[in-house]
Amino acid sequence: MSERVHRSVMNIKVGMFFYVLSLFLAFFSRKVFLNCLGAEFIGLTGMLMNIMSFLSVAELGIGTSIVYFLYKPLQENNHEKINEIMSMLAFLYRCIGGIIGIGGLVVSLFFPWWFRNLSTGLPLVYFAFYSFLATAMVGYIFNYRQLLVSANQRQYVVNAYFQSIAIIQSVAQIILAYYYRNLWLWVVVGLVFTIIGCIVFNYRIRKEYPWLRISLREGKANLKKYPEVLRKTRQIFVQRIKDFILYRSDEILVGTFVSVVQVAFYGNYTIITSKLNFLVNILSDGMNAGIGNLVAEGDDEHTMKVFWELTAIRFLIVGMVVFGLLLFIQPFITCWFGAQYRLSDLIVYLLIFNIFIMLSRGVVEMYISAHGLFSDVWAAWTELAVNLTVTLCLAPFYGIVGILLGKIVSVFFIAMFWKPYFLFSRGLHKSVMVYWRGMLPYYTIFAVFIAITLLLRYTVMEPKATSMLSMIGYGLLIYIPLLLIYFLTYFYTTKGMRYFIARKPALYNKLIRF
Repeated sequence: MSERVHRSVMNIKVGMFFYVLSLFLAFFSRKVFLNCLGAEFIGLTGMLMNIMSFLSVAELGIGTSIVYFLYKPLQENNHEKINEIMSMLAFLYRCIGGIIGIGGLVVSLFFPWWFRNLSTGLPLVYFAFYSFLATAMVGYIFNYRQLLVSANQRQYVVNAYFQSIAIIQSVAQIILAYYYRNLWLWVVVGLVFTIIGCIVFNYRIRKEYPWLRISLREGKANLKKYPEVLRKTRQIFVQRIKDFILYRSDEILVGTFVSVVQVAFYGNYTIITSKLNFLVNILSDGMNAGIGNLVAEGDDEHTMKVFWELTAIRFLIVGMVVFGLLLFIQPFITCWFGAQYRLSDLIVYLLIFNIFIMLSRGVVEMYISAHGLFSDVWAAWTELAVNLTVTLCLAPFYGIVGILLGKIVSVFFIAMFWKPYFLFSRGLHKSVMVYWRGMLPYYTIFAVFIAITLLLRYTVMEPKATSMLSMIGYGLLIYIPLLLIYFLTYFYTTKGMRYFIARKPALYNKLIRF
């Protein structure tokens, strides 16, 4: 097994381990927090965290740009060049930390208007927000070294430390919320564990990379030596603004156009979808640096083979996520949180369709990033303009439905048509028809299985899944055979799935004989 594949596998294994732990804690803690702290407070924290995500747009995409320039020196083991790039990153991230701090203070001036009707009171709002603000600033000023670890295909080191701290923090917050029901204490615990995580992680980095030398003065001077960093950063910045509006602003929009309490209701669904999205990101994050190294090697034939292999894996995972959501999400919300927290089927279907678009585009986005193709700024502006227009027109009348339609309409054509064309014409230097001929069986098979899943939902799951136990029982009887047939269909009809299974010759030969 090559070192690249070994590290990718390690990233995925460690990520999956922490995913299982965090998944259990997420649902358990959500129920405890709703019962002990109230839907209003949970909705408030969701909105404040989204505001912090907006402020983090000040990062401008510098991290993504820097990681692109780290692939080659890491492959060549060029410590001098790595130190130059990391010093530049340290200087830029210190500036970003300061900008976010100032921006947070300005935004907080509007809180008396935004949160004037909350029963928790403004002092708690300010205390929670400034704690989140301090957490973000600490991350940018001290934790920038994690980008070096990720670019070196060792994302598992980052996951091991930060996920461990996050799990301990979550357990502490659950216990304190259950026994004390103190909103202020819940916020303090989050800030304390952020500081602990920062100290522990940076200690480990010094052990792992003893040759790493950071100089802020040299970092500032190196900006002239690497003009492409700022050029690519400007290109990525628009993409980041667009991504925030499309994927990270839900709670702000729901709180603005519907209510803060509905933020908590909607958050019950998004916590499920975000955990599933996190599962997919474990795989993509584990392989991103590997794809960057693969492209750097310049083997076009192998690059295309891996592209189709990753596409097969991605659609297998997308099927697991989408079929699972269609079958389980509504019964789960009813059984776990209560029927009063359930949203309409129309909202759920729009949410799932948006997730499908976001996840299915993943391989194309990975290759675009690996090739450093960030120049299609017009596409990001178009997505942003369409999203804002549709959302502002529909959200005041249709609430969450209008917000989701804004996302879907703005993303669909760019993600499904322009991005593949951009990658194949500018990065892979092939006709986009190569892409569409390869993708046709994936989309066709997926659509057929969506129809089957919906039929099973309405004939089996809806009438019979009336408790958590019955939901699990009927769900597994349907879900596992469905996924098995789905996998076999792709194996016998697509080269990508056969490339993937061929990595395990014994299994491949059995399936071929079958």
